[in-house]
Amino acid sequence: MKKFVNDPQQYVPEMLKGIALANPDTLRYVPEYNLIMRTDAPREDKVSIIQGSGSGHEPAHVLTVGRGMLDGACPGDVFAAPPMDYVYETTKLLASPKGVLLLVNNYTGDRMAFDMAQEMSLADGVDVKTLFIDDDVSVKDSTYTVGRRGVAGNFFVMKAVGAASEAGADLDELIRIGEKVNSVTRTMGLALTACTPPAKGSPLFELGDDEIEIGVGIHGEPGRRRAKIEPANDLVDELLEPVIADLPYVSGDRVALMVNGLGGTPISELYIAYGYAHEQLAARGITVARSYVGEYCTSLDMAGASITLVRLDDEIEQLLAAPAEIGLHIF
Repeated sequence: MKKFVNDPQQYVPEMLKGIALANPDTLRYVPEYNLIMRTDAPREDKVSIIQGSGSGHEPAHVLTVGRGMLDGACPGDVFAAPPMDYVYETTKLLASPKGVLLLVNNYTGDRMAFDMAQEMSLADGVDVKTLFIDDDVSVKDSTYTVGRRGVAGNFFVMKAVGAASEAGADLDELIRIGEKVNSVTRTMGLALTACTPPAKGSPLFELGDDEIEIGVGIHGEPGRRRAKIEPANDLVDELLEPVIADLPYVSGDRVALMVNGLGGTPISELYIAYGYAHEQLAARGITVARSYVGEYCTSLDMAGASITLVRLDDEIEQLLAAPAEIGLHIF
């Protein structure tokens, strides 16, 4: 294993410390709970939005804390749900008079931690509600889930509810918006290589030199099938066809198109994939109104990509277009 790692057990704390030091005016690090939070949070005039999940998916979620996005993120170890007390203490620290919204990718460990934290926070008098994200079309159930997994489409839920919260929307309205965005968002990914968690020190699974995993999860969970490597356009078809068919997306739709890198794929290759996907959507009469190419939800150093589509209407498009600032990056 060749990585910038000291003690693997300190991998996440050292990363979080670096994030805070790089953004001293906007982010605060609370090491007791692996918490990255906005320096101006909680605010009395907005609902606080929190997401956790495991580490290893950066920029999700600790690098999506900022104006117009999350108010805080309290990740667990690499690919591990945060402990319940991290979520509970984070919820108390970020409690706003307007309430707290917990965003949870649909993985069993995350659901358990956030459900228990919500129950305890409600008992303390905090107005808190939970929204589950399950945009992955590749499998219904997986190693880590009952039902569909929450993957890169979580970005669009965060962006929409974050924008609405900044505009003053109440907690019930944020739930409505988040559920609406989740309902029209679909994602599927594939792996070209495995990833290497620092604590393990070796690849999480084995792929042959000429093999890919179609429908892989962001923790390396098995997908639909293992296949031989193909040209880029054929790989995009493997992802795009199931995504289009699942909602389905139809001629006349306006969509947001995301090609998300899983951590080890050059940006040039992501743009090759994006160009072909854009053309295939246009051929079907589907208009790409918003474009996202880059790393939004990764799997450490895994080479591979996912494709996400969001069916847009005026409300969703306006929320996605609202200004946001996360860390050193402005959207």
